[in-house]
Amino acid sequence: MKKALVAYFSASGVTARLAEKLAEAANADIYEIQPETPYTAADLDWTNPLSRSSVEMKNPSFRPPMRGKAASVSDYEVIFVGFPIWWYVAPTIINTFLESCDLRGKTVVPFATSGGSGMGNTAENLKPSCRGATVLKGKRFSANADLNELKQWLKSIL
Repeated sequence: MKKALVAYFSASGVTARLAEKLAEAANADIYEIQPETPYTAADLDWTNPLSRSSVEMKNPSFRPPMRGKAASVSDYEVIFVGFPIWWYVAPTIINTFLESCDLRGKTVVPFATSGGSGMGNTAENLKPSCRGATVLKGKRFSANADLNELKQWLKSIL
């Protein structure tokens, strides 16, 4: 397996648990993408059009700032990028992360969690933020995906 990094954003902990399992399955390093200002439950209320997440997702060019320094990806060939699906796409903080990295020559593989939404056009939407990288389609997993399922998926894509 190529040297890999699992970078993830998790608003509620579901994606974090999946990212940890994926890092184990891929024998990869792990990096948490953290917003400069953490999201509260009110921020994540998708039913409120004035909630922080709703406002951010209405503006696809918005880039929430990240806490701390961006991950160094120079040592990695494959970057798995995990997130919850918001409004059928990746949260814009994922674009913040991707645009902060030199991804030339890398393979970027999105993975997501969702209560029911699929990946849709998520990979296509992320491509402009992945200059010089190959972006694979990726996959949405249920919250209870197990190590064996992740290992089978890895075999099928790499």
